[in-house]
Amino acid sequence: MTMILLLALLQIIANRAESSAWLHHKGPDPEDAAVAAAGPSQTVPVLEFPASSAVLRRRKREWVIPPVRTPENDRGPFPKHIVQIKSQFAKEAKMVYSISGEGADLDPKGLFTINNNTGSLYVTRPLDREAKDKYVLQAHSIAADGEDREDPMEIIVEVIDMNDNTPVFIQNTFLGTVPEASAIGFEFMTVTATDVDDPNTDNADIRYSILSQSPQEPDPAMFTINPVTGVIRVNTAGLDREKYPEYILKVAAGDMQGDGCVGTGTAVITVTYSNYNAPQFEKTSYNVSIPENKVGAVVVKMPVTDGDEPQSPAWTAKFRIINGNSGGCFTVNTEPSKQEGIITTVKPLDFEQNSKFTLLVVAENNVPFAKPLTTSTTTVTVNVLDVNEAPVFDPEEKFISKLEDVAVGSEMTVYTATDPDTARSQKVTYRVGSDPAGWVSVDGETGLVKVRSPMDRESPFVKDDIYKALILAMDDDPVPATGTGTLVIELKDVNDHAPIIEEREIRVCNKQSAPVLLSVMDGDGPGFAAPYRVELLGDSKNIWTTMMDETRTGIRLALKTALQQGDYSINLRVYDNHFLYQDSTILASVCDCTGDKVRCPYLLTRSIIVLQNDRIPSPKQPLGEKKRLT
Repeated sequence: MTMILLLALLQIIANRAESSAWLHHKGPDPEDAAVAAAGPSQTVPVLEFPASSAVLRRRKREWVIPPVRTPENDRGPFPKHIVQIKSQFAKEAKMVYSISGEGADLDPKGLFTINNNTGSLYVTRPLDREAKDKYVLQAHSIAADGEDREDPMEIIVEVIDMNDNTPVFIQNTFLGTVPEASAIGFEFMTVTATDVDDPNTDNADIRYSILSQSPQEPDPAMFTINPVTGVIRVNTAGLDREKYPEYILKVAAGDMQGDGCVGTGTAVITVTYSNYNAPQFEKTSYNVSIPENKVGAVVVKMPVTDGDEPQSPAWTAKFRIINGNSGGCFTVNTEPSKQEGIITTVKPLDFEQNSKFTLLVVAENNVPFAKPLTTSTTTVTVNVLDVNEAPVFDPEEKFISKLEDVAVGSEMTVYTATDPDTARSQKVTYRVGSDPAGWVSVDGETGLVKVRSPMDRESPFVKDDIYKALILAMDDDPVPATGTGTLVIELKDVNDHAPIIEEREIRVCNKQSAPVLLSVMDGDGPGFAAPYRVELLGDSKNIWTTMMDETRTGIRLALKTALQQGDYSINLRVYDNHFLYQDSTILASVCDCTGDKVRCPYLLTRSIIVLQNDRIPSPKQPLGEKKRLT
């Protein structure tokens, strides 16, 4: 403790010397802002307000006001005088001093106070550097008459660290393991302590040491510790798990490079078995057979023996394939008993590409050998068995494009498969597997695909202009295998649907009637549909008017001539954008009413009026033959 107080006293003297040097500096400029006022009899530094801002701007260089340093954990008495503030105008007028900032009017409030008349700055209670190591204050001086003659002066109070914290280990107990055959100097664990004192001082400079070892056999110094890093290493030969399976070390961490406060901790060291024996395969070679194409199939199980302690890391075996697995078709894993390796397939084997593999497998342990040992190996010969494989279409999906009106019997494509069983002489034949619309046929010998029946792009079996059929390829093995190919047919649209009017009956008033909108539908795609054109046929053109709407997909039909109440037939012809047309007949019920509020009481006793031999179609009457305008 005497040494700690002596160091604190030396830091305070150094602080005062630094402040005194700044206060007594005299620059070449008589308007220098920092004026020294301390004399030999003073016990605290004196800080004088700088000159005005205008003077400072004219200076070639500025002086940095040194911080005021005061030690933490001071015992007082309090309040304790730490610095004297002085105004440049103190001789001319009475000045009133005040402070603001951290520890004054900001939290922690009241930690620092100032004598308003003399400028003496005090600390009111002990400081704790680990809670806060620096406070920034603003000192103010104002003349008693209220005139503000000087800018505020920043004062930084730095808290001097005292060695008031003991190093603390980061764990209550450190656990480590060391193999019994470890060489002298082998590092196997680390202990760590921290100190919250100032890391830039010796107060937090930690050194480690071992205080005791239990048991002390066969040597009381079996281990040593790096004083700086805390790394523990083997110091003496003679570790023996059978006799001394565990050691407990009491370790110390001392600050001040080991001469200050000391904290203690515990390290528990378990001596593990060393690997004196290599695992040995029970057989030096294996010859096995496995069918091709199987993934995850067990190829072989390879037991081993080991002379080390059962269930220890030195006894537990692991396996590696060190040769013959260039394609990565196999993997080897350790069985749960830890004394058997199992080889399995991770990729399909192909008899036609490689009918035999020769694998070289080595057995090792989970920990290194204690001394150089010869590892055990075994050779595994894997014979791949041929199985009948299905013919393979190339490509698996074949895309073709045809017009939807291609003639029945036309050839579309040849779609064939190959038999991967090259070692066998087998014949491949073909048939249709799935053909929802019944549009395709396939030659069983050649794979030639033809049109079986008329195709229609507008069929419900077609999605987004695509029709799919499945073609099957079969070999003639006693247990035949079947491969599947998908024929994807893109059906190109042709203009095979004339536009029709969806509405078959309408009702209108015979006075000031509103137009009726008729919808036009065309089964073809956009290239053969809208915009549409319409015309009235026969005497209908004398009674009705038509025009296409803005979209050219709807017809506005209006009554042109007043009619008596009754039913009338209207004949219209609608064209698509390639002039394919179809005639349609609409039944119009003309009612004795006005505007768009249609009321037809007469329909209860309907009578049909035929206008100049126009005939009203029955519901079953066809719309008419579609034709193309030439």
